[in-house]
Amino acid sequence: MIDEIQTNEIPVFLINGFLESGKTSFIEYTIGEEYFHIKGNTLLIVCEEGEVEYNTKLLGMEKTFLVTVDDKEMLTTKFLSEQLEKNRCERVIFEYNGMWGSPEEISFPKDWVLYQQITVMDGSTLGSYLNNMKALMGPMLRNTELCIVNRCDDRTHEELLNFKRQLRPMMQQGSMLVMENKYGEVELETLDEELPYDVKGSEVIIKPEHYGIWYLDARDYPERYLGKTVDFTARIMKNRHFEKNMFVPGRMSMTCCENDMAFLGYLARYDGIDKYQAGSWVHLKAKFKIEPRSEYEGEGPVLDVISMALTGEIKEPAGFY
Repeated sequence: MIDEIQTNEIPVFLINGFLESGKTSFIEYTIGEEYFHIKGNTLLIVCEEGEVEYNTKLLGMEKTFLVTVDDKEMLTTKFLSEQLEKNRCERVIFEYNGMWGSPEEISFPKDWVLYQQITVMDGSTLGSYLNNMKALMGPMLRNTELCIVNRCDDRTHEELLNFKRQLRPMMQQGSMLVMENKYGEVELETLDEELPYDVKGSEVIIKPEHYGIWYLDARDYPERYLGKTVDFTARIMKNRHFEKNMFVPGRMSMTCCENDMAFLGYLARYDGIDKYQAGSWVHLKAKFKIEPRSEYEGEGPVLDVISMALTGEIKEPAGFY
């Protein structure tokens, strides 16, 4: 990541999460790592003061200047530019307050570029936040590349599985979810639950009530479906920027709350797609492949449709468990 920074840009690394989630400890650990070192100065903007205070000696050694902001309204382009110039900094780290809403609302000065967004969560209190403040978590996780759930030592297998079930739908394809306990990283593969459909044969039949589960599983473990035929019902979405025979069959899903709905589906290829209108409900069979596609900004699932036919509308939204 550091090697990719352009000389005419001010890279921004945004660490968000709720109060006392471990953001300060994570940032201190990161700025002390050799791979994160730079020759110039770093501006550290802290949007809340927790129980853990920054090690001023470490900040001094790493040429990091700390600025505390106690009101979201202070985060103007003028204020941010002044702090950068005052301290002659070449990059910015945000310790962002998760209660302030989506980080997307921050107006960065010209040439400031968000290079990475990481969310840190406390596993000992995460269950309560999921039950009572889930609406705040969707915007927090939407553009996160990495979500770290720490302090998972006393959490049961079922609790960790529930965290995974609820957090993954709020995260983008390609983003990573990591859970940690005192021994290190928890292997998420060990949290896999039994799927409600059979993946052992050459054809995977997905009932409407299992679409959300399949979508997430195919996103996290595409190798399970590679070369197999998938059979499911979905709605057609077209885009004028797609190639002539490309479309997306998918379903509406509630990722975190009623106000945060998303259309979830994978690219599909079918020479006869012109015969079908956007929004139509279809039942299809397709070969599951992985291909490099610009729409994914890398590799992702592509469904080569074998057969497709109009069908009746089914109940929305699709669930994830």
